[in-house]
Amino acid sequence: MNKTIRRTSIFCLLLVIAVMARASWVQAVKGQALADDKHNRRNMIARYANPFGDIIVAGKPITGSARTTGSDFAYKRTYPNGGLYAPVTGYSSQVYGATQLEGVYQNVLNGTDSRTKSLFDVLTGKNGKPGDVLTTIDPAVQKAAFDGLGNRHGAAVALDPKTGDVLGLVSAPSYDPSKIAGSSKADAKAWVQYTTDKQQPMNNRAIRETYPPGSTFKLVVAAAALENNLYSSVDQKTDSPYPYTLPGTLNPLPNENASAPCKDASIRVALEYSCNTVFAKMAIDLGQDKVKAMADKFGFDDSKLEIPISVATSVYPTGMPKSSTGQTGIGQFDVRATPLQMAMVGAAIANNGELMQPRLVTKVVDGGGDALQTISTSVKSHPVSARTAEQLRSAMVSVVQQGTGVNAQIPGMEVGGKTGTAQHGVDNSGNPYAWFVSYAKNSAGKEIAVAVMVDDPDGVRSEISGNGMAGPIAKAMTKAALGTS
Repeated sequence: MNKTIRRTSIFCLLLVIAVMARASWVQAVKGQALADDKHNRRNMIARYANPFGDIIVAGKPITGSARTTGSDFAYKRTYPNGGLYAPVTGYSSQVYGATQLEGVYQNVLNGTDSRTKSLFDVLTGKNGKPGDVLTTIDPAVQKAAFDGLGNRHGAAVALDPKTGDVLGLVSAPSYDPSKIAGSSKADAKAWVQYTTDKQQPMNNRAIRETYPPGSTFKLVVAAAALENNLYSSVDQKTDSPYPYTLPGTLNPLPNENASAPCKDASIRVALEYSCNTVFAKMAIDLGQDKVKAMADKFGFDDSKLEIPISVATSVYPTGMPKSSTGQTGIGQFDVRATPLQMAMVGAAIANNGELMQPRLVTKVVDGGGDALQTISTSVKSHPVSARTAEQLRSAMVSVVQQGTGVNAQIPGMEVGGKTGTAQHGVDNSGNPYAWFVSYAKNSAGKEIAVAVMVDDPDGVRSEISGNGMAGPIAKAMTKAALGTS
């Protein structure tokens, strides 16, 4: 054998050895990682090989599965109620992934979670029988909120104060997750429409967006004043001059009602008339640290809040001059809150000062109905004493009975609330957000806490108010949950 042939043979042998070594390394060392890679199409095919488990509301599925044709994916997700439950379910798409409960529990719902698999499934590499996710949503409350918001922008959240159960979770405008569940051209077109729509229908305004809470934040300031003994009761007169000019500024702070009796008004009267001057001065007298401490006890600044969907962090700012602290006292400047957060404020006041951890899911079960996970009720914090909570409830009832929240009245039922009209935009150029935070209790002792935020960018500015726009929605949700008395 001549030298050239021998060298060529050795080189080819080395190439074969290198290829074999690489193949062995990939199979032995990287094999599992490659098999588990989210871009591995075989995994995607396996996920959509069978019908999914379901997300359950009041014992009935709000999701489904449909057989597909002309695709490697045998099934796709369906949503019979379209936009009604989209803020709860999110979407599960063959192309665009999964969000909300679909994302959190996707492996249980598609049967790839190891807990859903039998020994035979493990040995054969098959998926397990898909499991279900049981939610806390009350369908009547959900529909009342959805119908109430209609075509307007906004969000509504309802909680059971005693358990923390999320009874309603609505964001508007909404979208139909069924339209992006598949991998067809129609799904791709719908995705582009949803993601480029200026109305942002896929944004979950209830839990994933924050807004200035406006005068609804006065409940937090009042709680701080009572807990820190700035005032002994909601009926004690406050030290509140009128007119009142914020420190370091030149223009007097306006009240919503120029003729309201806000000078030295009690907390009760100041809440009834939503006196900006009283609560701006109160926040300055308390100091931003004490107001922030109270806000944080109610759930602000909690970056780890999950229900189990992760929730955007509500914020009370610090490091401000006194003029800005005064603005925070009326829920402006850089105060930001999710509608869920403001429902938590109402829930803690309703529940004698004890804030329960919000939960959207009670149980996750396997294909046979056995529990894989049970989410129990738990106490999140104790923002205020029972006495302070009682005082605040009394003042909130006055707001509904004779103050700015009369549209939320329900004959024969204890209803308390607080309105808000929050300015925003450059130089407050945007239409204000209309807020309403409330609690209610019926004769049987059943309770609900509600927060509604309406953002109507095309509305007539002078007609936007918490009482006029958000209050009736909260009332409808309350009646759906508790009846009429």
